[in-house]
Amino acid sequence: MNAFSTAQRGYSASAATTQTDRRAEYDLIARLTHRLRATALKAKESYPEYAQALHDNRKLWNTLAVDVADKDNGLPSELKAQVFYLAEFTAQHTTKILKNGAPIMPLLEINMAVLRGLKIEGMAK
Repeated sequence: MNAFSTAQRGYSASAATTQTDRRAEYDLIARLTHRLRATALKAKESYPEYAQALHDNRKLWNTLAVDVADKDNGLPSELKAQVFYLAEFTAQHTTKILKNGAPIMPLLEINMAVLRGLKIEGMAK
């Protein structure tokens, strides 16, 4: 299973969050994803901005991993495991991007899959 399908499957499942929390999460991920894409397009001219966007995205995923690792987190175990896996993948792939110039597309695909899942969940409630 790859990171994209994990994100898509995990976030399209029912999540135990409030509409307000979901909207805030959606907005944050959408802003970061837009920034990642925009800075990637001009990475050669503005590498520090690109690196900062990558760092901020990794920080978001680290925060999500810490949140799902909390024993009081009410998400289903499978979804928590998927979020944790995506956080690990994001951290590792971000390092590859910064060290070796790996493509950013996997990170954009993960974030977009999560956004689609959050949007679908928001419409279902």
